[in-house]
Amino acid sequence: MPQIIIIRRLFCFLCIFAVTSLAAQPNEKLRVICFGAHPDDGELRMAGVAALWAKQGLAEVKFVSVTNGDIGHWREAGGPLAKRRIKEVQGVSEIVGSTVEVLDIHDGELMPTLENRKTIIRLIREWDADIVMSHRPNDYHPDHRYTGVLVQDAAFMVAVPFIVPDVKPLDKNPIFLYYTDRFQKPNPSTADIVVSLDFVIDQTVEALSVMESQFLEGGALGSEDRLWGTEAEKQEQIKKMKAYFKMRYAREAKKWRKELIDRYGEKKGKAVQHAVAFELCEYGRQASKEELAKLFP
Repeated sequence: MPQIIIIRRLFCFLCIFAVTSLAAQPNEKLRVICFGAHPDDGELRMAGVAALWAKQGLAEVKFVSVTNGDIGHWREAGGPLAKRRIKEVQGVSEIVGSTVEVLDIHDGELMPTLENRKTIIRLIREWDADIVMSHRPNDYHPDHRYTGVLVQDAAFMVAVPFIVPDVKPLDKNPIFLYYTDRFQKPNPSTADIVVSLDFVIDQTVEALSVMESQFLEGGALGSEDRLWGTEAEKQEQIKKMKAYFKMRYAREAKKWRKELIDRYGEKKGKAVQHAVAFELCEYGRQASKEELAKLFP
């Protein structure tokens, strides 16, 4: 009888230990890396989704600007502007709960070279990415196009051992996704996954408003007419800028309404006011729409 009691107690202890050990292990988070040509491009498309992932504790998100943005202003340029824009995207990441890196490549001078391809491969591997985001390779800006080409060219290669051998290759090819855009030729964007931003829309526009050089002062195509005279006038312009961002995401929700209904159901899909959509790249791992719906918040 005493032996039975001892065995039962030992069994109970082992069960408690096993449950405690499992509970102590944090859920494995997705690793997501978002490439943008300039310090604002990835943030504009992904800040809201990054905020959702962070709130739910589901993913670690890194933004990478492939150029330093040093000609992206009508009045400033060079090192001072690059430093300003780095500070801006750091501010975005602080608000949405992500990390950020800006590469030291001149704005407007990005080329799809082997050296740059290796840099992208290295970054994806170092982040141990499950999901990789980028521009499509057909876009109005050459830096956008070449960022898309470089990221596309890194797909598959990130798992090949003898290219960039100083960094361990990934065990599997990640899922590669494009930011959707308005361009129709040679082919328009498709939405393989849509995400409602309603829950974090105020946080999203607050984060984007940090990038004053681009969205308050007009970036490369701005002018003195965009500047303010008093602090009150500046705050009024910031208010209008935030309204503009909300309008952009509202336009996305309207554009992808059918896809929103497919994902969220008739009632919820019709009720979404702000959204963003992404297209699956054929060169990465081919996740189903059902899997994408589980991965994205």
